[in-house]
Amino acid sequence: MTEALVLGGGGVGGIAWTTGLLAGLADAGRDVSGAGLVVGTSAGSTVAAQLGSGLALGELYARQVEPGLQAAEIPVEVDLEAYAAEFGRLLGGAKSVLEMRRAVGRYALDARTVPEAERRAVIASRLPSPAWPADRTLRIVAVDAGTGEPVVFDRASGVELVDAVAASCAVPGVWPPATVGGRRYIDGGVRSPDNADYAAGASRVLVVVPLGEAELFPTETPLRKAVADLRAAGAEVAVVAPDEASRAAIGVNPLDPDTRRPAAEAGRAQGRGTGIAWSRS
Repeated sequence: MTEALVLGGGGVGGIAWTTGLLAGLADAGRDVSGAGLVVGTSAGSTVAAQLGSGLALGELYARQVEPGLQAAEIPVEVDLEAYAAEFGRLLGGAKSVLEMRRAVGRYALDARTVPEAERRAVIASRLPSPAWPADRTLRIVAVDAGTGEPVVFDRASGVELVDAVAASCAVPGVWPPATVGGRRYIDGGVRSPDNADYAAGASRVLVVVPLGEAELFPTETPLRKAVADLRAAGAEVAVVAPDEASRAAIGVNPLDPDTRRPAAEAGRAQGRGTGIAWSRS
């Protein structure tokens, strides 16, 4: 059986909540962190890279809740509803999903943000190891800011892990597009918040979505369709989203570093008390 773990986007609050959730599942005897295939998008790419670093879940959890171990994040204010509305206006005249992604890319390239090197340093501080994991397949999703086409980075891509994660986490208009091999890349969530379809071929797939089924950008691969397609191909699939307490802990600004401890604690409590509802239908 090939097991896959799909980790979606959700800011630093989403990183913390996902880490707590996985730790809580392991506490309850349902450890899924050793999946042979991990697909990471945005926040999920950070967690995916951390899982392959060699640190135990308990150590990764500590890096979310203990101030002395936390990465040096850059505080930023964002309201997801207002953010989505802004892009709704921006993309109103686009005639295709690809055209929409190109418009988002132009917006990201023109935006005034922190310097790219400063943002890359933050991403590097999140990763316990700069090396691609050798014990599993890791797929990190980003979008080419110029063409609007998605790209999936993996160990064979010839790209440094920190650059792949920086690209996947480059929230348009908030963080600078990441330069990789002379191209500029933006957040993989511009294609899909979870990119669960990249787990095709696995026989069991757990999809973790810190923002639930919310989609900030138009997508050809909404979660429900991706899950239906995986199941139609014979996979057992389960989807876990934040419960009420976890949603409150993540809050309205998941990019706020202060959400890390409450989100991680809520995620761990949810993981301890949550069964995984595997289904082929």
